[in-house]
Amino acid sequence: MTDERVVSRTVAQSQAERSEIIFPADSNALGNLFGGRLMQFIDLAGAVAAVRHCRAIVVTASMDHLDFVAPVHVGDLLILKASVNRAFRTSMEVGVRAMVEDARGQTLRHVSSAYVTYVAVDREGKPMPVPCAIAETQHQKRRFADAGRRREMRSEETHRARESRAALETGWHV
Repeated sequence: MTDERVVSRTVAQSQAERSEIIFPADSNALGNLFGGRLMQFIDLAGAVAAVRHCRAIVVTASMDHLDFVAPVHVGDLLILKASVNRAFRTSMEVGVRAMVEDARGQTLRHVSSAYVTYVAVDREGKPMPVPCAIAETQHQKRRFADAGRRREMRSEETHRARESRAALETGWHV
């Protein structure tokens, strides 16, 4: 069998959209969607875009810049849109935007955004190379450049966190 891996894929080829109606079991005492449940929806939508991009199993490496802009209420129709901002060697940054659709007024209200990093893995869980992401529109090109800057910041933070953990004593939490 020959290796016919795609070496690049456009951003549009991997975009994903997910819709959810919010039910009482998803909400807190105020009738607002739990933040953790919204995070789960964001992760699921982002994972679909990542899988479409690399055509492989993906695992979530990080979620950052998660902003809760406005509450989501019981009965709301939540729409999540995800696209790969940039692909690196074995990882991809996916941007996810969450909106509430007012079906009667045919309007969308922005409620949350996040950047999620996924790593493509083989069946043994080992990281594997991913196709390059081709940004075609000006908006996609800006997101591509921004993803590179965020990766540098994440790398610096990861290094700092490793140093901090190494400096902790065994019983630091006591």
